Amino acid sequence: MQQRGEFEGGSRLFGPEMLADPYPTYHRLRGTSPVHWAPALDAWIVTCYEDVSAGLRDPRLSSQRFDRVRGLLERKVPDLGIEPGMRSMIHMDPPDHTRLRSLVSKAFTPKAVEAMEGRVQGMIDGFLGAKKSPGRMDAMEVLAYPLPVTVIAEMLGVPPEDRRRFKTWSDEMSVILSGDVASAPNEAVKRAVEARGELVAYFRGVVAKNRGGSGADLLTALARAEDEGGRLSEDELYATAVLLLLAGNETTTNLIGNGLWALLRHPDQLQRLRDDPSLVPTAVEEMLRYDGPIQMTTRRAKVDLEIHGTPIREGQWVFLMIAAANRDPSRFPDPDRFDVGRADNKHLAFGAGPHFCLGAPLARLEGQLAIRTLLTRFPDLRLGAAPVEHRDNFNLRGLKSLEVSI
Repeated sequence: MQQRGEFEGGSRLFGPEMLADPYPTYHRLRGTSPVHWAPALDAWIVTCYEDVSAGLRDPRLSSQRFDRVRGLLERKVPDLGIEPGMRSMIHMDPPDHTRLRSLVSKAFTPKAVEAMEGRVQGMIDGFLGAKKSPGRMDAMEVLAYPLPVTVIAEMLGVPPEDRRRFKTWSDEMSVILSGDVASAPNEAVKRAVEARGELVAYFRGVVAKNRGGSGADLLTALARAEDEGGRLSEDELYATAVLLLLAGNETTTNLIGNGLWALLRHPDQLQRLRDDPSLVPTAVEEMLRYDGPIQMTTRRAKVDLEIHGTPIREGQWVFLMIAAANRDPSRFPDPDRFDVGRADNKHLAFGAGPHFCLGAPLARLEGQLAIRTLLTRFPDLRLGAAPVEHRDNFNLRGLKSLEVSI
């Protein structure tokens, strides 16, 4: 039965209380109010695996949420100048989503990603070889931050000297995907929109410089599709490039950071993985389930419908809590236990349905290579003494730093 009003004595959903550990709250919601009305968010919060999984696939729930995000941002900071052309494919339904996804998908097929393994491994070896402090390191700074942004920047054809700027732009834009834009500082919102404009201006310069060339990078391929007419508009070209940077950077950074942190907090599982490195792929899947990089996604009801027996009216917003679904005991036995050999681990960390994460094969490759290399290179790897603090972004769940002893 749904409940109304503030949750648990007035505490705010997605607020500071949940930033460090949202999972007890998810369990309480799932047990008492699996489809929960949150007035402050003007949305339904859905926490059961079966409901979230079905919702991700349900064509009655629309991904066209750009106008909602724009409205939230402009209410906070008027005259931001957020144009409809900023809408990316994650804010689209078929057939537009299908058309754009097909233009990018070839770069992320398992075969294409497999061909990148040697290059990604070389990057990992280079980052770890360049660490400055003997005996300890910040795993986020040394590896989890630079690896994903370097990989996606190289795929987009960005020269090495510009990649640090890419990371800054990505970090600044990530506030828009926080899940609670209304609570973000106004200055951070303003800077996020400015950063997006600067990134698009940069992409325009790269495309103009390379137009007509035979480059094999992804940005050039998208520009060719725009030149051919009808397949990709100019706005869609740059919105797609921006999305690739954000999705390819922020989420994989958090996969590596959250996953390594979970592993180091469970010494028995760390030893199990050392004893049997063939478990690395299943360990990465467990990292994605146990403390994944994305907490939720949102949908809008296109018609009246029901979720878990609760009526949802046309036009209402639904927050599908992916991270809550991944801890649902009806789907995952002993869900709060971290198990690097967990079988039948059909988590929803990459979503499901038409919007299943395009970059899932690449994220898995980077995660597996990073974890395997860390364990091989540092046989005494363990958690450092410095306290762990989460970044101030509820939806893109990740760490500011992760000190490890090596």
